[in-house]
Amino acid sequence: MNNDLYWIWLSCGLGAGASCLDIVSYYEWNPYDIYTSSEKELCSLGVLTEKRIKKLKSFPLQKAGEYLRVSRENGWKIITPSSKFYPKNLLHLQDLPLVLYANGDETALTQEMSISVVGARKASDYGRAVARALSGALASRGFTIVSGGALGIDSAAHNGALDENGKTVCVLGCGLGTKYLMENEPLRQKICENGAVVTEFPPYAPAGKTTFPLRNRIISGMTLGTVVIEAGERSGSLITARLAAEQGHDVFAVPGDLVSSSFLGTNNLIRNGAIPVFSPNDILEEYCHRYFDKLNNETRPPDDEIIRRAQAFLTDEAFLSEKSEKSKEPVTKSAKEHKAPQKTAVKKPAPPYLTENAAKVYAFIGEKPVHVDEIINGCRLTASAALSALTELEIYGLTVQLSGRRYKIN
Repeated sequence: MNNDLYWIWLSCGLGAGASCLDIVSYYEWNPYDIYTSSEKELCSLGVLTEKRIKKLKSFPLQKAGEYLRVSRENGWKIITPSSKFYPKNLLHLQDLPLVLYANGDETALTQEMSISVVGARKASDYGRAVARALSGALASRGFTIVSGGALGIDSAAHNGALDENGKTVCVLGCGLGTKYLMENEPLRQKICENGAVVTEFPPYAPAGKTTFPLRNRIISGMTLGTVVIEAGERSGSLITARLAAEQGHDVFAVPGDLVSSSFLGTNNLIRNGAIPVFSPNDILEEYCHRYFDKLNNETRPPDDEIIRRAQAFLTDEAFLSEKSEKSKEPVTKSAKEHKAPQKTAVKKPAPPYLTENAAKVYAFIGEKPVHVDEIINGCRLTASAALSALTELEIYGLTVQLSGRRYKIN
């Protein structure tokens, strides 16, 4: 018997995020037996409340059949706990999703070496560059990148995996077919070609305030660990990190600007025990023993790989023109289309992604080396503020440090 119909009925009847592991375990993962059990029998188990049982029994099987029909007509797969494509890590969750509707390659859900990368929707160019660089580096070494398909860090993470022709999974907070965040529809189509777009919500179910926290448990639950990049103090990404920790999975965080509110969340995660990430190796080393055959046959990436990759993005005008908000502005020409730089050093205008202090220091420095004390006095900054700005400029590859604490443009 194909139980897809009854899994859909059970999923919709209980609702997304319901505590259901005990009931499906008792019935040996057979939703049909739950469907044919009486309310009295279900109440006697003491697993579900009487209110929840009444809600379950009132959900029409015909409606579940409609969801099944629509999914088949659109070529969307129904992935249930009985399916070989169901992510194994999710089977241990008390609130496991009973159905995953998938568009694309469902084998992407079975990859053990998977990492979730999440962060701010209104992300800085720095955050997007790091997310894309880190995701690309991990994907090139066999990791599947999982994220939520949102603007900002999520999109950058998916694109990083696609840059390397790696697998990536997008977990939605709405049903397939829903017209939501349509500016990311081209990205979702690309993901389907080299991964999968999945959701536990039935076809055409709208997004809402509660749907995104619910989908976050799937993002964290199906992966080995979660990497948080650029998250504020109240970022929804911190929910994903908390869920990952509760599920017994690793939590990683990329350090950020100490004086920027956009990084308060990530920096606090590190303070509270998250693994700081400066290089792909900080993640790879956590799993090299578990996946010895796969990871130890790969060449160890250089420690500055994220910096080099991120710098390439931050000097690519096509990347910088990608907006992490709902605006459509014409894409500027790619950096590759510009004329080759002259041999003599030519100072470019201050990039828009610099902090105020970094922009001030960048404007002060020229081709002739200047001492750090001159920078402090000339820019009227404190020593710590000037050094922080210089570090930012070095990371972006805009300046170089010479001997004697002198700096010049790169």
